[in-house]
Amino acid sequence: MALSLRKNSDGGTVGLDIDGRFLAAVQVQAGRLTNVASAELPEGVLADGEVVDRDALSAALKDFVAEAKLPRRVQLGVSNQQIVVRVLELPRIDDPSERDAALRFSAADAIAMPLDEAVLDHQIAGYVTNSDGAERMQVVVVAARRTMIEEYLAAVRDAGLKPEGIDLDAFALVRMLANEAPATHEQPTADGLDGFPAADGQLADQALPPLDLPPSARVFCHLGGVSNLAIAVGSSCLFSRTLSTPYGAASAAGRLADEIRLSIDSYMSQPNALAVGDVLLSGEGSRDATLVDGVGAQLGLPVGVAAPLGTLDASGVPAGDDPHRYTVAAGLAIGAGA
Repeated sequence: MALSLRKNSDGGTVGLDIDGRFLAAVQVQAGRLTNVASAELPEGVLADGEVVDRDALSAALKDFVAEAKLPRRVQLGVSNQQIVVRVLELPRIDDPSERDAALRFSAADAIAMPLDEAVLDHQIAGYVTNSDGAERMQVVVVAARRTMIEEYLAAVRDAGLKPEGIDLDAFALVRMLANEAPATHEQPTADGLDGFPAADGQLADQALPPLDLPPSARVFCHLGGVSNLAIAVGSSCLFSRTLSTPYGAASAAGRLADEIRLSIDSYMSQPNALAVGDVLLSGEGSRDATLVDGVGAQLGLPVGVAAPLGTLDASGVPAGDDPHRYTVAAGLAIGAGA
């Protein structure tokens, strides 16, 4: 089934974040949260962002949706080591079938995953002209292992939910936080793909950057049950990976900084990569001022902490609830309505 990067919704779709430690769901309409809910996820259901116990996940989702009285249509987010995001640069090809064939050929070398075991998708991010005057296209390519996606979809459907699209947590994160001001060293306070097998083969849209690109890239690092990293130019995610270091682990600051640094090095190996200007942390781990300070000291880059819900009206979050839980879910919900 051909894959499109756009999924339209009338606002009835729930952004569903299946974090390693909890479930979070958000509906967004007219720039405000209209429905939010979260619940703890039993231990052992997921490991490193992948489904371990499908029956337990389905049961947890069914109870969660019933208790929170959520709609059945969901925009599902995924994030684990079975997903690869890369930028490829090729001569401009306008014919869709020829372009797909060229991308698949190039992706076989660029992506360390057998393509017959993967679902593959792409989006043209822009065009550049080389020194010879030839126009080339820069293409964001996403590959995900098919069995991993199918396990998520089976668990969601077994719970009686209707997955209307699949998005990457990295895309949702950038979508939510791309408009944040450049990071500083200020500290937070304690308060503070060739057929994605979704229901209709859809992967949520990510906004493209303008052709007059900003002068630097930004690292987004979400510290949750699954710690997720994205590198973006403007509002377009150009690189993503999950991090292996839990934010509460011993020596977490140094280990996370090492993983971020390695991710930046990998991103910089892509064609026409822009230098990274700053790092923006989000998620529950970003509330730890000592951790944030340690990551900044190790990296030698400006490190800031994002407002958990970006520019959205957060008045819909219940008193006493942690808004840091809803960053990715809100980004998924916005993507569903794009």
